Amino acid sequence: MRKGSQNEEEAKHVVSLTQLQEVPSRRLILLIGPPGSGKSTFCHQSVISNIEMKPVIYVTTESAPSEVQESLKQGGLGEEFPHPLGFVDAFHQTVGLPSADRPDTMEASSEDLTSLSIAISKSRERMEENSLLIFDSLTSPYLMSGSEILRFMRTTLLKLAAEGNAVLACMDEGCGKEEDLVAMMSVADGLIKIEMDTDKRLFNVVKYPKLRPTRIEVPITPPMGLDARTYNEALLKQFILAQLGGEETTTRGETGDYVNLFWPNLARWSSMLWDPKRFLKVTYELNKDDYPSMFRLSKKDKDVFNTIFPRRFRLMLKFMLPKNLNKVKNMKKLLSRRARTLIPEKVGIIEYLDDASKTDEHVVRVYENFDCWGFENVGTTMAFHLPPFIAGMCEALEYWKGLERDWNAVETKCVGLGDPYCEFKLVPGEIQELKASLEKDSSVIERIHDRLMDRLMGFLLERKPLIERPRLGSDIHLHPVWHTMALPAQAGQRFRTALRMGGAKAGKEVGERLMKAGISKDEAVKQLLNLLEYCKVGKVTMDETIRMAQNCESFWSKFWYTPEMKEPSCFFTTGFLNGFFSAVKNQHVKETKCIAMGDPYCEWEFR
Repeated sequence: MRKGSQNEEEAKHVVSLTQLQEVPSRRLILLIGPPGSGKSTFCHQSVISNIEMKPVIYVTTESAPSEVQESLKQGGLGEEFPHPLGFVDAFHQTVGLPSADRPDTMEASSEDLTSLSIAISKSRERMEENSLLIFDSLTSPYLMSGSEILRFMRTTLLKLAAEGNAVLACMDEGCGKEEDLVAMMSVADGLIKIEMDTDKRLFNVVKYPKLRPTRIEVPITPPMGLDARTYNEALLKQFILAQLGGEETTTRGETGDYVNLFWPNLARWSSMLWDPKRFLKVTYELNKDDYPSMFRLSKKDKDVFNTIFPRRFRLMLKFMLPKNLNKVKNMKKLLSRRARTLIPEKVGIIEYLDDASKTDEHVVRVYENFDCWGFENVGTTMAFHLPPFIAGMCEALEYWKGLERDWNAVETKCVGLGDPYCEFKLVPGEIQELKASLEKDSSVIERIHDRLMDRLMGFLLERKPLIERPRLGSDIHLHPVWHTMALPAQAGQRFRTALRMGGAKAGKEVGERLMKAGISKDEAVKQLLNLLEYCKVGKVTMDETIRMAQNCESFWSKFWYTPEMKEPSCFFTTGFLNGFFSAVKNQHVKETKCIAMGDPYCEWEFR
């Protein structure tokens, strides 16, 4: 073959993203990759690439149709479409959010594969010709229904493709059993795997109709930093005074400022199923940044500093705090003082091990750590509040003295590994083993989630103790609860969705287990209300609506918030209620009032 002809032949096999996004008819293409790798963006571009040729039906399970439309608009799609664009909204009903009444949208629930099939079928009937169906994504239905998703793919998605339509479906890698993902890949006619590198995405085309296997590299822009918080200075001062004085705060009135530690742990590990590779990493960074963000604001605005911090604390920072925390004697003095101020929070009993510590490497032991208690021998480290929180405290205090450097902490012993207590290493700079400790395999998360569910059903059905620590008891202060449930929501929509979906899955499972145990519907609802009261989630009443005063999840907004968060912010609670009532009474709820919006209580309506 002549050289010119060979080059022409090779050029025919140069594949672009645009070619991949023009999904062929009668084919099911599966797009898989880790959470946040760009699968939804690929789907949005596929709409733009195909709507010139055929109608598009967009199934959204983790975002609102309006958010998809806004992304399409930013991508260059105008107001008028050459062909119809319809939606199946399987997001709002699943997590209990109010949805807009839209003529182009059918509603369904990710918890109910039958409702999804019916909604897709009705949407297809509206179109006058064969369409492109985009399913973004299969992750939530899979985590709700398990391997039943394989039957759904065969009876709904493959059937639709066989009828002459094109189908593009997404699935998060690492969010389920490996054998289920392999089975899903084997069903598809085409398979694209997204891999992430430091500065690029790699689209690995494993198989695709009429195309050779290939790889496409696409550069990515580094993510923006987290938004700064706005503080309620008066409430923060009240809170800090109580902490420094070793007193108990009373910001929630008659409900009290303590919550059963089971509730935030249920929220964390249920939500983790939606993003096992990033959820803990983001939580770690946010926990670590709590102190530094407040100190940066205080250094920028001395009036804020003088308002928030009492005079004795300002004097301590000026005259008693060492310039750096390298040395053992300096860290021992600091942590002895800090351990006393953490007593009201009941997060754990802290002991600084000066004999095991050395310059630039400190060892801290924690007894009865709230992160880990009750998870004995689950096979992984569990502490994700105190290690980064204390690392951030060290970073903030040195910053105040003019030394800017990073601090980190990693757990080396843990109740979750079978140890009788937890220990973590605290150092300035990076820790090589930290990254691996923040990524959990989905099977480990499922094991932890099952442990939580078994303990919860033992409490509901047999009145077994929910959780109890020998010296600290079962409750922790609102402050670590906010770190567990509210801080991840600041990291963006993906993590708010994880909280919502995690709540929906947990609530649905509780409802299903109660029904399976032969509990009546009304008795199951009574059990739910008793659980919320026992865990001190808030002050709950129920008649025509569910009303919760002083909800621990949204009450944080009275202390600090970010501008985009002035919306209903009971992400996990709403999902939990919605999942529970859908399983028990085939009802859905939506939050119509929220403390975060300035309402005196949070309220959910039935529909």
